[in-house]
Amino acid sequence: MYIIMVYDAKPKRGVKLLKFLRQHITWVQNSVFEGEITESSFEKIKTRIKEIINKEEDSVIYYTFDSGNYKARGVLGVEKNDLDTFI
Repeated sequence: MYIIMVYDAKPKRGVKLLKFLRQHITWVQNSVFEGEITESSFEKIKTRIKEIINKEEDSVIYYTFDSGNYKARGVLGVEKNDLDTFI
């Protein structure tokens, strides 16, 4: 499955989310991530996010797709993170 995930959290929890999510999916910009993951990985990610956030103050929104084969991905302005995953 392919996911796009965005979050809005208080700074301290935002840093925790950033560090955690960067270990699992690709950081795109600021609080935006995307990537191909398994269903079980997605469930683990959601469980951990629930432990990090304050449900009364923070928000995490995700979109799931059958695959990363979307019609187009465009950027207007600066690309915040090079999506090239080769090291």
